[in-house]
Amino acid sequence: MACTQPVSIDPACAPSTLADIAVAALIDEACLTPKPALVDRRGSGAHRDLDLDTMLRSARSLRPTFLALARAAADQEPSQRLREQLARIGREGEVAMLRATNGSNAHRGAIWIVGLLCAAAAMSPLALEEPSELCAQAAVIARFDDRFAPSPAALSNGARVVQRFGVAGARGQAAEGFPHVLEAGLPALHRSRANGATEDEARLDALLAIIATLDDTCLLHRGGQVALEAAQTGAREALQAGGAARPQGRVALARLDQRLTELNASPGGAADLLAATLFLDTLPRVG
Repeated sequence: MACTQPVSIDPACAPSTLADIAVAALIDEACLTPKPALVDRRGSGAHRDLDLDTMLRSARSLRPTFLALARAAADQEPSQRLREQLARIGREGEVAMLRATNGSNAHRGAIWIVGLLCAAAAMSPLALEEPSELCAQAAVIARFDDRFAPSPAALSNGARVVQRFGVAGARGQAAEGFPHVLEAGLPALHRSRANGATEDEARLDALLAIIATLDDTCLLHRGGQVALEAAQTGAREALQAGGAARPQGRVALARLDQRLTELNASPGGAADLLAATLFLDTLPRVG
């Protein structure tokens, strides 16, 4: 499958446009290469049940989910009823994702993260030009309880890690207004572009900036504190060496890739937040 995902920009930012941008963000994240221990054009990284073709099938299977989320939120105000409606749509999206991937969890975190931003964008078209306002709107929605959430026995790996290690996780990120997107991903993306990096290099720097500061539940699930510390240290070293646009930065990135692959741990939470970063970065072109 090709990694290209052209997006037709609708000045009205209709739900269909938001869904297209969300899918494009997932595809762009999956295709970005070389990422440390993550699925990309080179291969499966530290994963055994995922490859690029599976990631692309998963992303494209989620377009109806993102469309339904945006339609449900359009012209609405944050409320518990809306929160629960969005959660139900998201769980239905998980079923579609698992069907498309033959049972592999490619994008469970991204359904919540990017889907919530998609809903917030549909609610507040005037906030599209300011990512912090959009993230704040998403946070208001996320703070409502979902009375129909799965029982503790059915918790995801990420939710169990949150309980065990006391970290924020995807839901905490949303409730806090996506600080790692606003304070790490987007600034690094814009800074690298301004310094002359290619688009892929700038996106890799954004990913590294997120990894360097995020308590990634995927890393903690697969490799514990050892994997998390290795990822954060390695990402900081790559950025300090100049990032993906500099030879020493690329050497450090390759070293991080090798270390995390050896630990059989991948920064999947950071990858989801990079997709959110790319989603928000595209939205200023709308409207």
